[in-house]
Amino acid sequence: MNARERKGTDGKRRQEEMVRDSAFKAGDKAALRKARAKLSRAIREAKRAHGQSIHSHFRDSGDTRRMWQGIQAITNYRTTLPACDSDASLPDALNHFYARFKTQNGMATRKTTPPSDDQVLCLTAADVRKTLRRADPRKAAGPNNIPATVLRECADQLTDVFTDIFNISLSSATVPTCLKATTIIPVPKKSSVFCLNDYRPVALTPIIMKCLERLIMRHIKTLLPPSLDPLQFAYRPNCSTDDTISTTLHLHPPGQ
Repeated sequence: MNARERKGTDGKRRQEEMVRDSAFKAGDKAALRKARAKLSRAIREAKRAHGQSIHSHFRDSGDTRRMWQGIQAITNYRTTLPACDSDASLPDALNHFYARFKTQNGMATRKTTPPSDDQVLCLTAADVRKTLRRADPRKAAGPNNIPATVLRECADQLTDVFTDIFNISLSSATVPTCLKATTIIPVPKKSSVFCLNDYRPVALTPIIMKCLERLIMRHIKTLLPPSLDPLQFAYRPNCSTDDTISTTLHLHPPGQ
């Protein structure tokens, strides 16, 4: 049940309650009996609609996001966002804190030259178009501020351009600088922040770079052996840390 349906159901129930109260104050027994029957019917309909809404969250066992939304609806879970520090020097301090690894690394980057007989991956326009159309609109845009909705809706117009860019990048073994740019969003790990290490850096990369990575990942998966460990959850579709925790608790219950 979405917010609009819930609001309509609650409004209908409150309206029936007002009719019942008016009939009770007026002393009209027939109207009161009729209002009570309508109110009971409205409550039953609201309960049935709410139950169907909760059950819809658990129909697809592969959609973990939908399942967690159902659990939050059952438990009435509400997240509390931690307060952000208003110190104006915090962004500069976080920049130095996150860049400390780069400053300590004095080794120059080296480009690996592929063998002359190595076959370079060549992406097709059909694969690129399919990947653009499957861009997740819930993902935050990266530093280029191009949302996934634009890539989905303009996939036919952008396919040829990005196919050429991707193939040139793969053949030259060079990633365009604009695709490597990243926006770091510091997210507090807990409600009370005492040091810079209490912030979790969340990297927002361009969505088009994620599309390229997905195309390359699909090719790499074809080279992997078909027999993967069933307890491996990383880099597998429809698997997450939640599956790892659930499997661990199932195989090794607490107290054993």
